[in-house]
Amino acid sequence: MVLQPSFLPWQGHLDQYAWCDRFVLYDDVQFDKHGWRNRNRILTAQGVAWLSVPVKAKGAPLVNQVEVDYAQPWRRKHLESLRQAYSKAPYFDWLYPDLQSYYGNDWKLLLDWDVEGLKWLTSKLGMPWKGLFSSQLGVAGQKTERLIGLCEKLGATQYLTGDAARDYLDESQFQKIGVQVIWHGYQHPTYPQRGGEFVSHLSIVDLMFHCGPDSLTTLRRSL
Repeated sequence: MVLQPSFLPWQGHLDQYAWCDRFVLYDDVQFDKHGWRNRNRILTAQGVAWLSVPVKAKGAPLVNQVEVDYAQPWRRKHLESLRQAYSKAPYFDWLYPDLQSYYGNDWKLLLDWDVEGLKWLTSKLGMPWKGLFSSQLGVAGQKTERLIGLCEKLGATQYLTGDAARDYLDESQFQKIGVQVIWHGYQHPTYPQRGGEFVSHLSIVDLMFHCGPDSLTTLRRSL
């Protein structure tokens, strides 16, 4: 699996992590100012809300070059939003202290917030660390060419990818080197969620506040 890092990633991101043997963090590609590198969504009493990390990203920096802007008290605001949104959730006490510890850091780079967050989340969910950085693997190229190079570098026989890659991924090129492309085809699970109609595609913390230690089982039960 090759995927750009995300801030408190959505549930499909963690499901992809659960299925793969090696999880390559695509950290040396151009930063997307309107993507998921520095933000994600939670569910509040007023509906869906964003948790966004302000960044310094002038020009066209790579993901691993983006710095966090601490001029704003965003960490305190995030924690207050999370407390207000989930204080009555069944597993608030199981998760919130860990979030307080996470937000107590002052990493300079956004990449550290994303990667250290993923490390903590996967550990909390009972999964081993599988992460590698594309910037450290010494593989050049663009799009499919580079993905193939990463597969060869790691000796992969299968490549797991999300459906969004159908727009650019040339599956025939993988077949030429004997690598089977597996499309993730994620089916979002439902679970008891405070409020009215179920809201999907939120940060993994929404699932964890509601399902606690059973979150990984819930995350994968639809497949």
